[in-house]
Amino acid sequence: MRCEECGTVHSVQAERERLVGLKVIVSSDRQSQPYFISIPARELLRVGEELLVDDPAKEVVMTQITSLETDKRVESAPAASVKTVWARATDQVPVKISVYRHGQTRPFKISVPGDELFSVGEARKVQGSRFEIVKIKLRAEGFADAAPAKDIQRIWGREI
Repeated sequence: MRCEECGTVHSVQAERERLVGLKVIVSSDRQSQPYFISIPARELLRVGEELLVDDPAKEVVMTQITSLETDKRVESAPAASVKTVWARATDQVPVKISVYRHGQTRPFKISVPGDELFSVGEARKVQGSRFEIVKIKLRAEGFADAAPAKDIQRIWGREI
């Protein structure tokens, strides 16, 4: 490292970041699988944040943290104090859709990439049925005019 004032070069020993092994339970639709990852011990994990799960023995999965387990359930904690991370896969997600026409509602479930955007007023087709999106309920709370699939609880549509 070079001193900005005198120009002298000093050798600096880079501090190695300590890694911790974490167990991550990833749920995808109705199945859950354990994964094991290594991340920096000081990394702060928070419920609701995305976490890339890269288990050398399995595939890479993009997830959203749903719960953190230390000695108890917490909203955030440094990785070193976390015993288990509970997460849901967000790279491919199921989306529930209710399509109604003349007083009859038909339920559908599709699997789409988590970042696929759905918008109120948009025309879509599912299993041969064309519909217009009229309402989007979010997983967190409330409704939205547009949202990525990973944040959607249910979509309501009117057949067209």
